[in-house]
Amino acid sequence: MKPKQDHLFSDSGSQIEPFRFDARVAEVFQDMIERSVPGYRTVVSAIGLLAGELAQPNSRCYDLGCSLGAASVAMAQCIDAQGCEIIAVDNAWPMMGRFGQYLASEPPPVPIRLICADIADINIHNASMVVLNFTLQFIPVAQRLPLLEKIYHGLRLGGALVLSEKIAVADGRQQSLFTELHHVFKRAQGYSELEISRKRAALENVLIPESIPAHMDRLKVAGFSSAEIWFQYFNFISLIALK
Repeated sequence: MKPKQDHLFSDSGSQIEPFRFDARVAEVFQDMIERSVPGYRTVVSAIGLLAGELAQPNSRCYDLGCSLGAASVAMAQCIDAQGCEIIAVDNAWPMMGRFGQYLASEPPPVPIRLICADIADINIHNASMVVLNFTLQFIPVAQRLPLLEKIYHGLRLGGALVLSEKIAVADGRQQSLFTELHHVFKRAQGYSELEISRKRAALENVLIPESIPAHMDRLKVAGFSSAEIWFQYFNFISLIALK
């Protein structure tokens, strides 16, 4: 089924409220994220390939902040290791409800268990892979290190974290260029100047991007022995951190 097109920020007369993953967003989220995040489909597809390589027998793979479950489904389609289970977690009931409906109509080849909860409250254990796919950026900065430490301790030796994020850069000229290129990308996907401006205002102080060095330093403090960027498209990256 073709996803419903995102026009949430096209009404110039409505008040701009802080962005929330409510029912209105859930209804158009697939279209929204594919038209807003450069390379999103590539990242999701690669998460599946990584799961095929990294998932260990009789282990868990976590999708934290799973939204409609794109990363979970990609992992389920690629995992060959026996006895694996995917734990998909999100605190937005509208997202989880839609994901549950999808799973009921399209049972996955690897079990996916849905948990509607704050990812800060989830215990991570026996994990061979954890995914934070454009999720950490919505977590308060002070809570990011404790979450990564919990993930690290819940991973098996040889396990991996896949972390995808919108980033900020220190150089003002580069930051301005990346911001404009992102807007160019959105225009090419059919978003108007009004929609781009209003969504940017809605996300202010909700989505807090950080620099690549900040992410790398935090991963090191959390305990990860290695972290490398495998994907970048303008100011959007994805990296792999290994235990």
